[in-house]
Amino acid sequence: MIRKQVTRQALDAWVDGLIAAGRVVGAQKKGGRYAFDDLRRAADLCLDYDVTILPPKKYFLPPKEDILRFSDGRYESVSDAAPFTLLGVHPYDMAAIAQMDKLFAQDNRDEHYLARREQATVVVCDIERMSPNIFAASVGTATAADGCDALITRVGRAYVIESHTAKGERLLAGLAGAPDADAVTLARREQLWEDNARLMSRRELRVEPRRLPRLLEDAYDHPVWEEKASQCFACGSCNLVCPTCYCFDVQDDVEWDPSRGVRRRVWDGCMLTDFATVAGKHNFRKNRADRYRHRYYRKGKYVPEKIGDFSCVGCGRCVSACVARIADPVEVYNRIAEVQ
Repeated sequence: MIRKQVTRQALDAWVDGLIAAGRVVGAQKKGGRYAFDDLRRAADLCLDYDVTILPPKKYFLPPKEDILRFSDGRYESVSDAAPFTLLGVHPYDMAAIAQMDKLFAQDNRDEHYLARREQATVVVCDIERMSPNIFAASVGTATAADGCDALITRVGRAYVIESHTAKGERLLAGLAGAPDADAVTLARREQLWEDNARLMSRRELRVEPRRLPRLLEDAYDHPVWEEKASQCFACGSCNLVCPTCYCFDVQDDVEWDPSRGVRRRVWDGCMLTDFATVAGKHNFRKNRADRYRHRYYRKGKYVPEKIGDFSCVGCGRCVSACVARIADPVEVYNRIAEVQ
């Protein structure tokens, strides 16, 4: 493990070196909000952002991607995986990526996702500023214990950069001349981690996530589903900004000559009206309340039973994106826990 201690000026020089060597994606300010995008210069990198509009999952599972081309009976798989560095990911988004890694490697491996993931070097930065609806401390994702290749933590005026994997060590080769992090700075970093793990929540989830699968078994007819769904616009915004939602639709775009075309997949979401429509136009979750309930069962029961992780990382994006103000997992799960 390599631990270096640098100034912001030295950090920017290192990042500019990474940009010169290959593709680097980082959090940047975009019209008053923050978004991940390709970096052109280190000065544009924001490490003190509160939350990005979309999670970094879009670099592993793009909103739209071609996966197959076909022509005259010949089929060719399409892959655009190439090396890149993803810089400044918050711990909760790293937890979401780790969940996606498990899910896409299970059963029928998703080679498109996994190829991009293999090519990526992910650098996490510890949270400096809470977003309006964050509750990461309530679900244990306010700090990054593992999963990333390197970690950046601001401690006072200094930045500690630490490698966690061989990829991270190669990345930190550009800081070979920088001083090692001293004991005092590392101790202050430990205190910051303790504080973040305790304080990085605007609201408190009053039920342990590990208890939710059992609680949800008895909450199928809870009034909260109808109550909240009656205000839902079925816009799917909560799905589309969620770092742990991974559902997609597969579509064939056929040219005028039907023997040629492209198969692509696009993001989809369980809150959208036609998500559960199958052949014969049968929709087995036609009612909004059924779709609303499914979203919370998926996060609190179905995925935990599949991979052992609570499928909500506390980023709060869904709360911010929902114009009807009904998408808050903390409020829903606390309601369920009140009577059980």
